[in-house]
Amino acid sequence: MAEPQLVAVLRPVRAGNAFEETVERLLQAIKLGVVPTGQKLPPERELAGRLGISRVTLREAIRALQDAGYLDVRRGRYGGAFVLYEPPLPGHGDLRRAVAAMGPAELADALTFRMAVERGAAQVLASATLTGEQRATLTRRLAEVNDAAPADYRRLDTAFHLSIAELTGSPLLAATCADARLRVTDLLNAIPVLGPNIDHAAAQHAAIVDAILAGDADAAGKAVAEHLEGTAALLRAFLA
Repeated sequence: MAEPQLVAVLRPVRAGNAFEETVERLLQAIKLGVVPTGQKLPPERELAGRLGISRVTLREAIRALQDAGYLDVRRGRYGGAFVLYEPPLPGHGDLRRAVAAMGPAELADALTFRMAVERGAAQVLASATLTGEQRATLTRRLAEVNDAAPADYRRLDTAFHLSIAELTGSPLLAATCADARLRVTDLLNAIPVLGPNIDHAAAQHAAIVDAILAGDADAAGKAVAEHLEGTAALLRAFLA
């Protein structure tokens, strides 16, 4: 069975722009770390089926990403399309450049969009009757991000946040949350992974999970809002 994140990100594309949207879907999976560096994309037959495209279109998109340096295509029994992309290490001025590329209005809109969809997803999940498997998945995602090494923190943080929307069972909500996360990925990657901030985020992550598992939708929404407001404050601090 495929990872839920793959179901959300690698969803069917529209026929009119099949090539362009296939490239977009694959890049989203790569940049969000849904398929981490060094791992390979799902098999061609499975991937074409998930995206609702021909294998010819898929091969063209993979070739384009190979030419752009995102994928390494290997032939043979153990071959496949392996991810080469590694998020750049934060450097001086990277955040300002990322913000400048977006513009202040688009940045504010992206943060508002993320707040709305992630807060809503947590409230929906907290209002649901969770199975034992759902509870175990959420608890596992929490442990993974809170135990992550700095180099892997952003990817596992993304997996944690997306898992909340995925566990609601709504493909549309999961896809929307993935889109919201992608809009701020370059900004988050430009922020250094700081110990005190990670410790603070870990406590906030735990508060989100505790509220969801307790079935308290109001507390879950409040915990997500506090966490995302903290991220926005950190962005402002590095831009000051």
